[in-house]
Amino acid sequence: MALPGVHTDRGELRVHESLEELSTDLVDYIVELSEASVKERGVFAIALSGGSLIGLIGKLCEAPYIKTVDWAKWYIFWVDERVVAKNHADSNYKLAKDGLLSKVPIVPSHVHSINDSLSAEEAADEYGFVIRQLVKTRMVSVSDISDCPKFDLILLGMGSDGHVASLFPDHSVLEEKEEWITFITDSPKPPPERITFTLPVINSASNVALVVTGESKAEAVHLAIDDVGADCPSLPSRMVQPTKGKLVWFLDKPAASKLKRLEFSE
Repeated sequence: MALPGVHTDRGELRVHESLEELSTDLVDYIVELSEASVKERGVFAIALSGGSLIGLIGKLCEAPYIKTVDWAKWYIFWVDERVVAKNHADSNYKLAKDGLLSKVPIVPSHVHSINDSLSAEEAADEYGFVIRQLVKTRMVSVSDISDCPKFDLILLGMGSDGHVASLFPDHSVLEEKEEWITFITDSPKPPPERITFTLPVINSASNVALVVTGESKAEAVHLAIDDVGADCPSLPSRMVQPTKGKLVWFLDKPAASKLKRLEFSE
């Protein structure tokens, strides 16, 4: 690690020399949380994002994890999804299936993806219903300060504009307080129709990991983590602040290069 974990009011910062090092640390972190959750609750409820994140957790398919992880206890969800067919190149489900889920012995009925035959609004409603049923049976925990689901781990990436999930800067969905799952039809990035977890659900998780790599994200990382003052626009990534859970940032050095909080040793 380039730097040992640095604890701040914006979570723990883990900055890595290389993507290889970051990937290893991220997978070890996921496996550790999985073991703790299975020991405590008997299950591990994890929500995935799309993008480069799936490639960075690909080591889960390899030794020793393929044999040591209790895959039968994993329940898989998606933080956001594009409203496209499951076999479409833009599908987050397809990305995760091809890069991870088809290579590990996860129980198929534990994989909860959206219904790709519905409209964005209908798909969001149905996905919310599915999660509510799993909260009732405690396959997914419930927050002790609201009725929100409390996922054991939510994995997030971040765009260069500071968006997380399908929560984009200045979008009205950032204000959504009641719904667990909502939808948009005007995403600034194609495809336009998406469903997404809302901020209350993300911030109710036991653990949230924000995984950001590359120099193109450095300015957004700075705005999301550093004390930038009230005049700066609040990025969606800055609004990720688990109420009682733990936030960990996994960064490579280029993504962390504009952070005021860190002094890099050459």
